[in-house]
Amino acid sequence: MARGDGRSAREMFDRDKASQVLGIELVSVGEGAAVARMRVTADMVNGHGMTHGGYVFLLADTAFALACNTAGPVTVAAGADITFLRSSAAGDELEARATERATSGRSGVYDVTVTRAGDVIAEFRGRSRAVSPGRPA
Repeated sequence: MARGDGRSAREMFDRDKASQVLGIELVSVGEGAAVARMRVTADMVNGHGMTHGGYVFLLADTAFALACNTAGPVTVAAGADITFLRSSAAGDELEARATERATSGRSGVYDVTVTRAGDVIAEFRGRSRAVSPGRPA
């Protein structure tokens, strides 16, 4: 299991322009876990008036990245899947809560639950890989 106070994850988030431009807020991070929030804007909805799934995935992926980078080594996504359970809309605040499930060597598995006012709207599972700084995964 990962250990760490989350400093390296916070530093990574400070450089994450994609998350910042979307208004994603880092709520908490530490020891293989993270929580991030995002308010859905009118620019984030699809033709059905629902939050575009790509934005929900991006929020979950941000929380996943934060959680798997709490221990310090540079860690990237090796893959991820998402299941959408409910829709959300402009004005909704989404929260993504990431938790480390297991690690072995340089690999890890993380679960992220995305909620809206306590209702689960999506479940995300990410697979991570620790890499050497400056080297491809």
